[in-house]
Amino acid sequence: MYKKSKKRRKIIIILIVIFCSFFVLFYSLSSNRKLTLVESFFKDTAAIIMKGVMLPFTSLNANKDSDLTESYVIQKNLNVHLEEEIEQLRDVLDLNQTLTGYDVVNATVITRNRGYWYQTLTIDKGKKDGLKKNMVAITKNGLIGKIQKVTNYSSEIKLITANDVNNKVSVSIATTTGETTAILSGYDKDSNLVLISGVDSRVNIKEGDVVTTSGLGGMFPRGIYIGEVKTIKNDKYGLSKTLGVETSQNFNNIHYVTVLKEEEK
Repeated sequence: MYKKSKKRRKIIIILIVIFCSFFVLFYSLSSNRKLTLVESFFKDTAAIIMKGVMLPFTSLNANKDSDLTESYVIQKNLNVHLEEEIEQLRDVLDLNQTLTGYDVVNATVITRNRGYWYQTLTIDKGKKDGLKKNMVAITKNGLIGKIQKVTNYSSEIKLITANDVNNKVSVSIATTTGETTAILSGYDKDSNLVLISGVDSRVNIKEGDVVTTSGLGGMFPRGIYIGEVKTIKNDKYGLSKTLGVETSQNFNNIHYVTVLKEEEK
């Protein structure tokens, strides 16, 4: 009887710990505030566990001079569904060669909450790797977002597809008559287009015009590719335009990202 009671108490304690862990995790996901020590502990623990589980399939080779061909072939033979992830890994390694003006950190996406699918994702690198809040995250297809929370072993990235009033990006639109600046201010799930607002109605914008980061405000470096203008709508007063921009990045399918740490001196 005593053994059964003791076993029951252990099960209850475990269930309480699990419940508290999930509560802390989901609460932190729904807020932009600074993480508490308890939240950081749980997120780091989850990141370490997820990284360990995914290591055989998603490990990034830090040695750029090593030949990864055999690794790719082995992974393809193990699981054909990893082919797309392997291609993204190749793209990350190629991207490193073009970002000669920056210190970069390659990271793997380890968790993504379905309730916040277009809002955030979590990567397996954090303070131990030199990452800090507001650092820029990209892929070979362009800008995807910036870091909003950091723990020792993981970081949460706020995506540019997040519909958040605090998630504004200053952009530059290259037109036939020059450049004009505006604000990336949201995302339309139905059309899969990011939205650019505050464009002067007098500016001649055409479909296909290229949108990049403007560098204004100091948050994002200038010239990071975002996409091309797909739709153009005038507001009801005829004072400004809202643009729908098609990105090259499939935001439903992100496995690897590159974080820009700082510009080399």
